[in-house]
Amino acid sequence: MKNNVTRYLDQQKVDYQVFKLPVEKLSAEETALMLEKPLNVIFKTIVIKREGLGKPILAVVPGTGDVDLKALAKAVGEKKVFLASQEEAEKLTHLQVGGISPLALLNRGFQVVIDASAQNHDRIHISGGERGMNICLPVVALVKLTNAATAVIVR
Repeated sequence: MKNNVTRYLDQQKVDYQVFKLPVEKLSAEETALMLEKPLNVIFKTIVIKREGLGKPILAVVPGTGDVDLKALAKAVGEKKVFLASQEEAEKLTHLQVGGISPLALLNRGFQVVIDASAQNHDRIHISGGERGMNICLPVVALVKLTNAATAVIVR
């Protein structure tokens, strides 16, 4: 499977693997079962809106938890942040929920914050930028390519 995300990873010489999944929206738990991987290495990208002006935040968190909005707000220097609805997330990213990936949204002004637990792993799984495509890549590459901050943002 090839798309803009995989072509970019090839161009950047990142060692990654692509996994094909069903094209319907899957939960992190379903993805972990299908890939036969522990849930704590399956990361999901959650779209978060700011209270004031500014592009939304992409919170990349393990399938084992949910975004702690207070912790995330503190990590990005905002007073308050809000979870985007599925409809809002799709409108803001132009990607389908279940296929939202920080790698598909490079250079579009989104701030990326990856939960610090990712650093407990050499590699994690994220969406490949479309439903049905999962990518496993080194955490250090994901942080570097997305210019992400890392912080404890899961409850």
